[in-house]
Amino acid sequence: MSRTYVGMPAFPRAAAVSAGDTTLRANLRNATHTIRAKRAEAVTELDDWDRLRAAGAAVKDRTLRHLDHYLLQLEENVTRAGGTVHWAADAAEANRIVTELVQATGESEVVKVKSMVTQETGLNDALERAGIRAYETDLAELIVQLGDDLPSHILVPAIHRGRSEIRDIFRERMADWGRPAPDGLTDRPADLAEAARLHLREKFLRAKVAVSGANFMVAETGTLVVVESEGNGRMCLTLPDTLISVVGIEKTVPTWRDLEIYLQLLPRSSTAERMNPYTSTWTGTTADDGPRAFHLVLLDNGRTDTLADQVGRQALRCIRCSACLNVCPVYERAGGHAYGSPYPGPIGAILTPQLRGLSSPLEESLPFASSLCGACYEVCPVAIDIPDVLVHLRERVVQGGEATVRGTRTVIKPAKGHTVERAMMRTTGWVLDHPAALRRGQRLAARARRMLPRQLPGPGRAWSDTRDLPDVPPESFRDWWARTRGGDA
Repeated sequence: MSRTYVGMPAFPRAAAVSAGDTTLRANLRNATHTIRAKRAEAVTELDDWDRLRAAGAAVKDRTLRHLDHYLLQLEENVTRAGGTVHWAADAAEANRIVTELVQATGESEVVKVKSMVTQETGLNDALERAGIRAYETDLAELIVQLGDDLPSHILVPAIHRGRSEIRDIFRERMADWGRPAPDGLTDRPADLAEAARLHLREKFLRAKVAVSGANFMVAETGTLVVVESEGNGRMCLTLPDTLISVVGIEKTVPTWRDLEIYLQLLPRSSTAERMNPYTSTWTGTTADDGPRAFHLVLLDNGRTDTLADQVGRQALRCIRCSACLNVCPVYERAGGHAYGSPYPGPIGAILTPQLRGLSSPLEESLPFASSLCGACYEVCPVAIDIPDVLVHLRERVVQGGEATVRGTRTVIKPAKGHTVERAMMRTTGWVLDHPAALRRGQRLAARARRMLPRQLPGPGRAWSDTRDLPDVPPESFRDWWARTRGGDA
């Protein structure tokens, strides 16, 4: 597995490969079914879950409508508390800022925690090109890094790996990155966790610079919040001399009172816990505790373009709980790598094409990576109507239309490969608008029904290869009604 998402094939091709991996599918099925069952039980404990969910959506929508105001308030309060705020328009600028900040310290290594957004920007590779080594400290991220792999799940990035695979990765690769795995390491979870703890502890105690993300940023006070379950985040956020946090601008919430909503929604939706084991908050710097220098890099990278789309902007509500992945039948069979993005599953299918734009066959294919069953909407703690956005993006792929690209209103051309589909839809629309033509077509199909193929020819074969074509009835409903007067004859 390559360590970069660049150049990955379109979803159908990648999914065809992963769907044939029986071990991968078994790992995904076991993990997702377990997580979603626990989540369902945790949610039922709250009588006001639906109202809490509606409140989470409403606060996010209000924040997004006035995001410019809250970002300026956030910058003012972070600066007042002793931090420094940097603005990054895209991935390249964010990587440059972080690299220069690390180089200014004179250090050649950093520890990292809780930062999907740096996977989005490709920060680790950028640091490596500058001679700086980045160490992932989340257990699952460590597994992915040691295995030269890519994350495949938002909550459990190494969900596609079994225990024996993890044991072998630790045995073979830990020594290349620091302390080697203990002799005789088994695949018992406790032994694997202890090996990771010993390996990471020396990095925590040595590192002078840390890079983090954040789950939330409170504009009211300039406070950043990280929720995690292992304690590695607490180590990264407190021990190093310099802390650099790279955060998407949509992670802003107005007040501490608003934060309370999400600290109830997130743990139950992600890990099925009543509260998160470790919730770390920090506001700027203090003289006697924590890092002496704090830098906040606020990343756009397509978020402003997404905000301009009245239908698609609801994707920015996402709090990265991964509940939608755990109920998605497509994700369960295809796995996370098929989505070609740090954001897999249903949320990735709507977020990635908006952040990146419809710039390649991969992004064009993602809105179609769904059965539109609606399970993702039902479990989303902030009520993102993912099926609605998927249909909206499908229309943009097939028909083109206006969209905001890098801040400029642009007319997007229809994607290649949909000419036949557009022609079929135009023809169908014309027929449905002309009842006489529709009746003639129905009667012709009824007379020829025994000669109709069981599979569609040409491009339609991709559809009928996995579906049975419905049988054509001997007469249309209109003809039956006329003949029987609605069954009264």
